[in-house]
Amino acid sequence: MSNGSTGILPQAPDIPWPDLHQLDPVLGLALVMLIAVVAASTLHRLLRLPRLAGYMLVGALASPLGLGLLRPDDLNSWKPIIDLAIAVLVFELGSRLRPRWLIDNPWLAASCVLEGLCAALAVGGILVWLGAPLMSAVLAGTVAASTSPIIVMAGVHELRPRGQVGERLLMMCAINSVLAMLVLKLWPVLAMTGQDSLASDAMTWAASALFVVCGSFLLGLIGGWILDRATRFSDQRSGTLVLQIALVMLASTLASIWGLSPLLTLLVAGMTARALMGHRLTVEPYLGSAGAALTVLLFISLGVLFTFDGAQQVWPWVLALIVARLIGKGVGVALLARPSGLDWRQALGLTLSLQPMGSLAVLLVADNFRWGQQLPGLEPAVLQALLVAAAAMQLTGPLWLNLGLRRVAGECQEEDAHGA
Repeated sequence: MSNGSTGILPQAPDIPWPDLHQLDPVLGLALVMLIAVVAASTLHRLLRLPRLAGYMLVGALASPLGLGLLRPDDLNSWKPIIDLAIAVLVFELGSRLRPRWLIDNPWLAASCVLEGLCAALAVGGILVWLGAPLMSAVLAGTVAASTSPIIVMAGVHELRPRGQVGERLLMMCAINSVLAMLVLKLWPVLAMTGQDSLASDAMTWAASALFVVCGSFLLGLIGGWILDRATRFSDQRSGTLVLQIALVMLASTLASIWGLSPLLTLLVAGMTARALMGHRLTVEPYLGSAGAALTVLLFISLGVLFTFDGAQQVWPWVLALIVARLIGKGVGVALLARPSGLDWRQALGLTLSLQPMGSLAVLLVADNFRWGQQLPGLEPAVLQALLVAAAAMQLTGPLWLNLGLRRVAGECQEEDAHGA
């Protein structure tokens, strides 16, 4: 009665915004995944924004860059599952490669190496010119030369290109990612030796490189052979998918334990399985609906991991790195475009499609999501510029693919016709 007589209404209690840090990790991330799927579909329908970009945007909004609902450290417990999502895409990429094409078209093989080399030289050269230490510039150029097999493979699922630009894109991103992975794997050895003692430790470096390459290749061959043998005892399609996922988990885990390259292992396993099984190997996109859910989780995680800290201090290096990378890849593709069978429009489309940077491929060799900590001796400013540039190129990666494959190369007519 007193409230009514004085005209004072009781105040509603303050309801705090739900803190995902205090929720069960599964519940918090599941909530973000639900929002991501709805938001990505809405943005795709209204703005024609690629769904992959929508997933990453939601992850970025949930990260400390946005609302702060999730922190990068919150994903460490999810790393085995996210590693599986990466491994699934890499295995599928391997199953779609045609190594025979490199033998039949040696100019294509040369182009696959040249585009990565030109990009690495351009990025490394511009960083040295800007004052970066030589070894740090070499490592940054190597990482920047790679194209993300994760973004490319997922983008190919969404765009469904039909043509040699899309096929070359898969081949080139596989080759330059393997080269970048090997350098990252061997970087601690190079960093510990130092420039003065590098010559005396050349045998150690060569032995480490040989072990990684040969061991990963052999493990991939065995994995593909085991999958071929195992599927002969399964007459159900669902059983084959389970065997594929089990192989991916086993091969990537063993490669990590033995100090090999999971990326190279899974690529070789996919190629071997395709060569042995032929049409019996039916690799569905993302290895089925469960793999599709893992991919959504993966791209949300990419958004959470984006960092633009210190961008104000290193923005000239970031801008120079991105521009040098674009020019380097463009020159590398253009030099051998005609001999390898591409016209200039296709060469431009391929150059644009190669732009998503592949730094996240190192997640398969890092112990946690702070992969920069796995590179001792790297100049902090160079590392920060590399992280910021990678974040920018990954976030815009689906847009580069859409521009290169659909708008310029014109290889996505079927996707356009369906309005997907």
